[in-house]
Amino acid sequence: MSQFSATARGLLFLGATAVLASPAAAQSTKTPKYSNEFLNIGVGARALGMGKVQSSLANDATAGYWNPAGLVNQTHKYDGVLMHSELFSGVVKNDYVAFSMPLDDKSAVGISVLRLGVDNIADTRALINEYGYVQYDKIEYFSVADYALLLSYARKVGPEGLSIGGNGKIIYRNIGKFAHGYGFGIDAGVQYNRKGWNLGLMARDITTTFNAWTINADEYQKGLNNVDANLGDPIPKNSTEITLPRFVLGVGRRFTLPKEFSALVAVDLESTTDGQRGTPISTKAVSVNPAAGLELGYKNLVFLRGGAGNYQQISSVVDKSLQWKGQYSLGAGVAISGLRVDLALSRLAVEKLGSASQTNSLIVSLGYGFK
Repeated sequence: MSQFSATARGLLFLGATAVLASPAAAQSTKTPKYSNEFLNIGVGARALGMGKVQSSLANDATAGYWNPAGLVNQTHKYDGVLMHSELFSGVVKNDYVAFSMPLDDKSAVGISVLRLGVDNIADTRALINEYGYVQYDKIEYFSVADYALLLSYARKVGPEGLSIGGNGKIIYRNIGKFAHGYGFGIDAGVQYNRKGWNLGLMARDITTTFNAWTINADEYQKGLNNVDANLGDPIPKNSTEITLPRFVLGVGRRFTLPKEFSALVAVDLESTTDGQRGTPISTKAVSVNPAAGLELGYKNLVFLRGGAGNYQQISSVVDKSLQWKGQYSLGAGVAISGLRVDLALSRLAVEKLGSASQTNSLIVSLGYGFK
């Protein structure tokens, strides 16, 4: 058996073991689905244009997010990435910045900062004064935003092409003056690259991630002063939110085509353990969602990309029938002298008033590698 085959089987066994080991944790703890979901939107227009299949491919500063093991495979000594995208017609802003560098010939570090937020939300609780008159100068504005700081480390180990990595992440979530929460979690990943093949396994929140929420009850009470207490919802209490592990197993293959063209094909299998979801493979213990991506390149200079994933069964609001919907993406990029400019258009199919509709997101990112 070749070294590549043995290592590949080892990665597949590790992925299967992690997924099968997680149901006990999922069943023993009642946790909400989609906890800290802002961390699963994705970063980098290249990745988002390929359907987010990056666990086996990431090899620049974005690897700190997709799979920290890839930080040791970046082609430049220093690498930085900036990204901005707007969701739901610009209502939601999604921003990301990352930087990575080697420590020596076998290890590398990276730092990533993410923010997802809705700004300038009007607080109109004091709009009408005690005399019943409208006072527009009493309107205040606040933001609802989620932040994450990822500190990454990667190291080459074992046979050539094998690397491991990990993240320590700090989370801050804020709902204006009403509530805020702090959290901490750990991710781990492994990559193996050999003869054009790329294998990767990313384990997010492997120790479970805990968010401790603090509620400002006085601010909530202000909104209930002029409302019948029997009609309002109870004031929330301080609580802890738990995020269970998520595993992404990926494989990619690079092909050299005639006339200096190239093709990169990759597939990811994402497994969640927070309860049954409407995914193609769905059980009470684990739900698995496949994704696929393609990148066509010319002279490693110009790239076209496409991807598909995030398949869900959506129930019609009219006849309650179930329909399969997916998320599809297109992208393009240019790389010149270390500078990378990437664009991606992600289209999500949703059910709206009984008919299919589309919501589009435009993502722009800049990357620069030097030395």
